[in-house]
Amino acid sequence: MANVTAAMVKELRDTTGAGMLDCKKALVESDGDIEASIDWLRQKGLSKAAKKSSRVAAEGLVSFATDGAKGAVIELNSETDFVSRNDSFQKVVGDIAGLSIQAGGDIDTLLNTDYPGTGRNVKDEVTHQVATIGENMNLRRTAMLEVSDGVVTGYMHNAVTPSMGKIAVLVALESTGDKAKLEALAKQIAMHVAATNPASTSVDDLDPALLEREKNVLTEQARESGKPDNIIEKMIVGRIQKYYEEVVLTEQVFVIDGENRVKDVVANLGKEIGADVTLKGFIRFELGDGIEKEEGDFAAEVAAAVSGA
Repeated sequence: MANVTAAMVKELRDTTGAGMLDCKKALVESDGDIEASIDWLRQKGLSKAAKKSSRVAAEGLVSFATDGAKGAVIELNSETDFVSRNDSFQKVVGDIAGLSIQAGGDIDTLLNTDYPGTGRNVKDEVTHQVATIGENMNLRRTAMLEVSDGVVTGYMHNAVTPSMGKIAVLVALESTGDKAKLEALAKQIAMHVAATNPASTSVDDLDPALLEREKNVLTEQARESGKPDNIIEKMIVGRIQKYYEEVVLTEQVFVIDGENRVKDVVANLGKEIGADVTLKGFIRFELGDGIEKEEGDFAAEVAAAVSGA
């Protein structure tokens, strides 16, 4: 039988939130194997973190970190908006965002990155926070932008701090030109992206499935009008161009000035600073995007609370 130490019991308790005696018993039953002990506690229904893991986490925060020509963004979810205002939760979000650049936009790499000062990795730190704060949490996604020369700049909409809030945007501009001017434009484009939520950076980047779907819809609409096929083809060309102007970032009218297209604004900066400027890409994370939230019956919850159910 393995020698179960106090340190082992503490580590298991920090990870699972289970009671100290239960943790000791789990370690004894599992020959001191921490992972096997976690499974043992889950099987017995004694792991608080495991119990909370089935609850939907659609609130929380998105956050970004930048380092010159690199930047990364993360989404850490919680069950309630209340927790997102918790200082401890915000510190964890900020710490993980800071680690996200070295993870290169890969979620598995980030989860297995060492979390500073704890002896745990990021995955285990999130589990520890579940047990400590008392809500299910989920490090849902991360992504990264990088340019060989230029800037990656972030903007946070509905911010609780300058780099933490509800909608995070990163924009990458590649250029050898004046970095301060590149930063300024990248920040404005990031604000534009937050507002318009484009589907792609350029026409070439647009998902072919989206384009095909739009063409099919437009074609059926034109046919219903009774137009001949040769007229329909010309109509589709014009309407697809309009579609590009709605969903493709470079083709959109820049919300900052309301006149020029984004691609022209970028080209004009290149002329101003005497160096080519290329809009390499953007990332937009909106908190909870795509998560199916549970719709609770508030009246039923109150009735159950009153009756003690």
